[in-house]
Amino acid sequence: MQLENHFTVPVTLHDTWKLFQDISGIAPCMPGTVLDSIDDDAFTGRVKIKVGAVQMSYRGLGTVNYDDSRHHVVLDLSANETRGAGTAAAKVTAQLTAEDGQTRVKMLTDLDLTGRPAQFGRGIMTEVADRLIQQFAKNLANHLSSPHQDTVTAPGASGSSASTTSSTNSIEPAPLDLGGAMLPVLAKRAVMPAGALSAAVLLTWLLVRLSRRPGRP
Repeated sequence: MQLENHFTVPVTLHDTWKLFQDISGIAPCMPGTVLDSIDDDAFTGRVKIKVGAVQMSYRGLGTVNYDDSRHHVVLDLSANETRGAGTAAAKVTAQLTAEDGQTRVKMLTDLDLTGRPAQFGRGIMTEVADRLIQQFAKNLANHLSSPHQDTVTAPGASGSSASTTSSTNSIEPAPLDLGGAMLPVLAKRAVMPAGALSAAVLLTWLLVRLSRRPGRP
């Protein structure tokens, strides 16, 4: 499954690129995620997903590669469900460009899911992904606009992978509520069929009223 998303960060390209190179700084901006360890360009972490009353937790690892000259990032991610057989793998590329003093980010994701989340159709997953990316962009903008953003780090992050691992393994990520993200999508998709049904009911009612007018054969 391939997904494409765009968003704008309200700070300069220089500042946005600087944060994108700080894994411990950017990870808390992604809903439902906790970073466990960092080792150069490799990292491990956990993601928790909630769909209604059902919660799924994933543990995985990833690598990141930066192209400073192009402001281009490539993430390779893989994860396994901790209490199930589900898997997730993704290759994410992000291209950052300057735009009127802000930063335009284009993300392309090649996503492969097995297990329960794979049951959702591509159309729904595309719209849900867009809503989640927009939440990520909002968190990113809030982080960058914080007056203390130069000193704020991820919970427990302190520069070495050993200390990051020991201090964050006990932290549970707040569940990423896919149900909450899907509800507006499903509601929007229901508008057109509901509108068509309402129009059909109204048309039927008008025809019945016209047929009952006095003097009609």
